[in-house]
Amino acid sequence: MFQWDENPDLNITPLIDVMLVLMAIFMITIPVMHYEEKIDLPDGSKKSSVSDAKALTVRIDKALNVYYIDDVFTLESFPDAFRLKTSDTDKTQVVFINADKEIAYEKVIYLLKTVKQNDFTKVSLLTQ
Repeated sequence: MFQWDENPDLNITPLIDVMLVLMAIFMITIPVMHYEEKIDLPDGSKKSSVSDAKALTVRIDKALNVYYIDDVFTLESFPDAFRLKTSDTDKTQVVFINADKEIAYEKVIYLLKTVKQNDFTKVSLLTQ
C-alpha cells in the first residue's frame, strides 16, 4: 500500500527560475512597445479662417478694456453701452469676440453672455 509522506518537500527553484526569466523578458520588451491610436477627426474640427466684412467684432485686452467699433469701454460699462450701440443693428449679424489669451475664462464668457443677452444668435470666439 502507498504511504503518504508526512513532510513533503516542495521544490520551487524551477518556478522561481521561470518567473525571473519572464520578468526579464517583460522588462526588456515593455519599454520598447509603443501604442498609437489612429483617430479620424470630423470635418468640422479642421481649422478655418474667418472673414466676414459685415461681422461685428468685440475685443478685450489684458487690462479688461473692451473695444467695440471705435469706442473703448470698461468691462462693467460694456453691457449697457453695447445695448445702446446695437439697438438698431440687425440681430442676425455675426459677432466675433477676440480676447487676449491671458484673460480669465470667466471674463470672456461674461462678454459672450452679454452679446447673447442682446439677442445676437451668431456669436463666435476668435482664435489665433
